[in-house]
Amino acid sequence: MPNQVSVLPLSQNAKPEVVRRTANFHPSIWGDRFLNYNSEDKVILSHKVREVEELKEEVRKELLASAAHHSQHLSLIDALQRLGVAYHFEREIEEALKHIYATYIDHNDIEDDNLNNVSLRFRLLRQQGFNVSCDAFNKFKDEIGQFKESLTTNVQGMLDFYEATHLRVHAEGIIDEALVFTTTHLKSTASAISNLLAAQVTHALKQPIHKGIPRLEAWRYISIYEQDASHNKALLKLSKLDFNLVQSLRKEELCDITGWWKELDFARKLPFARDRVVECYFWIVAVYFEPQYSLARKILTKVIAMTSIIDDIYDVYGTLEELEPFTEAIERWDISSIDQLPEYMQICYRALFDVFESIEEELATQERSYRINYAKDAPCLSLAWVTSLQKEAFDWIFSNPKIITASSVIGRLMDDIKSHKFEQERGHAASAVECYMKQHGVSEQVVHDELKRQVDDAWKDINEECMRPTVVPMPLLMRVLNLARVIDVIYKESDGYTQGY
Repeated sequence: MPNQVSVLPLSQNAKPEVVRRTANFHPSIWGDRFLNYNSEDKVILSHKVREVEELKEEVRKELLASAAHHSQHLSLIDALQRLGVAYHFEREIEEALKHIYATYIDHNDIEDDNLNNVSLRFRLLRQQGFNVSCDAFNKFKDEIGQFKESLTTNVQGMLDFYEATHLRVHAEGIIDEALVFTTTHLKSTASAISNLLAAQVTHALKQPIHKGIPRLEAWRYISIYEQDASHNKALLKLSKLDFNLVQSLRKEELCDITGWWKELDFARKLPFARDRVVECYFWIVAVYFEPQYSLARKILTKVIAMTSIIDDIYDVYGTLEELEPFTEAIERWDISSIDQLPEYMQICYRALFDVFESIEEELATQERSYRINYAKDAPCLSLAWVTSLQKEAFDWIFSNPKIITASSVIGRLMDDIKSHKFEQERGHAASAVECYMKQHGVSEQVVHDELKRQVDDAWKDINEECMRPTVVPMPLLMRVLNLARVIDVIYKESDGYTQGY
């Protein structure tokens, strides 16, 4: 039974009893941890920034020098990306992969029978949007069309092959087969290999590179790369220094955001709602991790936090009689509408109005006033901070393109799979799980399997939409991809947002 609270009438003339649901969300686990931030000494900070620039030049030279050695070149590009510093070398990586792609097309990859190289090259090129064929993997099959059993002795190669399969698109049967093949054998070998490689295999089976949050994966990969005897010392030092500098910026941003949130005092004023502003920030960091998007992170975190409050008003606390005028007030977007709302809704509406006013002011200062017209649409707002976007890109977002639909499908279905039991306990509307079970008369496990298949198809849609030529700039598509990634991470094991980290 859902939990309910009621307010009893005090007299015959009083209003009827109001029955409200309550989800009993647990309080924030973070407390005031991020409220205080001690900025680093400017002299020390300046020295670190200068050191980063020097290391970047050293790594850039080594990247160019490695071009003559194909395997080494691939490995260095992969390391740059996995260590989280590729954003410093976007032009160099683009030129390098463009050259590798041209070579791949000219020679059709026939001369290379190294599973590690073929798999890594396939993944790196597809990540960059190059539409390379999966036919290169046919060479690893035997005369009866099965993958050669001899491949399984090369665990690193199998791991590279497994990671490559997550860049698959529709109608690539060989890649679908490869995913099953590599997953099965990696699971069986994880306990019989070196600790370092075993740890990588175990993590990859849970969180493949392509579906992981880049910055979170970088934090984890730095320690793995350091243990590799062949690691590039300048690159390792750069990745550590860059990570720590960016983390300092994160702490500063969180200090501002949590201060704003504490002033709103929603934990006391709206105790029925989830207090998850730190989790909201984590969500946005996953989408916009580069330092130059600091303002975007702070504003979008506020928007997501307010959206979460509104979600709980609709799903948990509000009555139908209250929600109808609340919906009308939001649609009219007029602060004078506030008087007709209950006090708790007024608190939310006023804060929401203030957030969007600040967004409009900021977009106006950037001389991109046309973006204001799109700002109240959630998908547009979350993508409005890619500085290179023009009006045509926003029109594309409003056209409901396949990649945004796919990202929404992943979010909706993964959320339903992991949270439907909890939501049904509190009387929430039926999720996709309950609807499918009732419509088809099947078990919950059958539904989970079907919804996971639909999620897999949505990932294929995303991968296809990121293939060149793309209809919009790649930086925009990367934000949608990052959004799907954070959804995958948050909802993989449970409803990580509601439950907190």
